[in-house]
Amino acid sequence: MRYTKLGSTGLDVSRICVGCMSFGVPERGNHQWTLDAERSRPLIRHALEAGVNFFDTANVYSDGTSEEIVGQALREFGNRDEIVLATKVHGRMRPGPNGAGLSRKAILAELDASLRRLGVDYVDLYQIHRWDDNTPIEETMSALHDVVKAGKARYLGASSMYAWQFAKAQYLADRHGWTRFATMQNHYNLLYREEEREMLPLCADLGVGAIPWSPLARGRLTRDWNASSARSETDEFGKTLYLDDDRLIVERVAEIAEQRGVSRAQIALAWVLRHPVVSAPIVGATKLEHLSDAFAALDVELSDAEVDRLESGYRPHSIAGFR
Repeated sequence: MRYTKLGSTGLDVSRICVGCMSFGVPERGNHQWTLDAERSRPLIRHALEAGVNFFDTANVYSDGTSEEIVGQALREFGNRDEIVLATKVHGRMRPGPNGAGLSRKAILAELDASLRRLGVDYVDLYQIHRWDDNTPIEETMSALHDVVKAGKARYLGASSMYAWQFAKAQYLADRHGWTRFATMQNHYNLLYREEEREMLPLCADLGVGAIPWSPLARGRLTRDWNASSARSETDEFGKTLYLDDDRLIVERVAEIAEQRGVSRAQIALAWVLRHPVVSAPIVGATKLEHLSDAFAALDVELSDAEVDRLESGYRPHSIAGFR
């Protein structure tokens, strides 16, 4: 495994972050393709044994059971002082007022609930899962700063939003002496490159580390265009993200992978990893080979000609993934 600093922080993270949305009780939430505790544990153990120290989950994943499963496995197989554990807040966790969002009340209550499910005293990275139009960002940033000062989170991160929103949040943090966001978890892969227009340049300017979600485009980049998976057949959100025009890029990934004698996942991940602002792509896995492919991608260096071929077929997309 290789390691890097997380953005401009002093924190060392593995170049592959294991995304934990695939771990959770299938009957809880709307992800029927997730792995329960018994099936999740071998993947988490394999990642740790390979040197991964960076794991990302969220309170909403499978109604909190992802945090429970990940927390238990990491306590059993890992060393807490070496692990960089990330979770997120924003989505609805219960009906009624204050059961979602980024108000002070919601943030403080949901972080305590996440810590209980994870079985830890603190998380290394606490992230806002989306922007909250119904809460002043000043309130959110102030509450997040208090979370850090209380020792319940070491660093703060944000996820998919407009660049102007992210810039506003960072500006307010600087103005008030609050803790800044250290990371941006954004939607970025060969099929969706809109983040290159504003967000990634902004992250470079601010010293923020990008930790992209869906670097394999929900698996689209790893299989033939018309092929499907258990996840793709039930992932309504994923069905909104990509275009028929993206087929050309998928075919070019397959072509280069065949020429190289490697998997398509390795080619697609190698492309994401080469971006200088990317600290660690977040890779979900439901099979051991998914993790093995991700680790192998660290050794794949694409030529300029290969990169040009992969990128030249791109067509602009409407903004996707912010909600």
